[in-house]
Amino acid sequence: MIELKLQVSEGVLASLRKAPDEFCREMRLAAAIKWYEMKQVSQGRAAEIAGLTRSEFIDALGRHGVTPFQYDAAEIEHPLGTRPTNVVFEDFGDTREAVPGFWV
Repeated sequence: MIELKLQVSEGVLASLRKAPDEFCREMRLAAAIKWYEMKQVSQGRAAEIAGLTRSEFIDALGRHGVTPFQYDAAEIEHPLGTRPTNVVFEDFGDTREAVPGFWV
């Protein structure tokens, strides 16, 4: 395991009213949440960065107002990156929206 050293002035800790170990835990969590939110790390990796279980990390996301889902509405609505196309069904004479493999 790699150990990182972070230097901050005593004034920073005093203004935040944090002990050094509490400050480090909160920085790890803040970094993990931000990187997860930016889709740079998975939920599991973010939990590892924060030093939490995945369940604890999901709870932390909720406390910080960050969704645990990394999909936007368009990705959920149209899986596999496909977009609907209009298809004419000659037997029925109607036009329906279809996604390959799915009927909408």
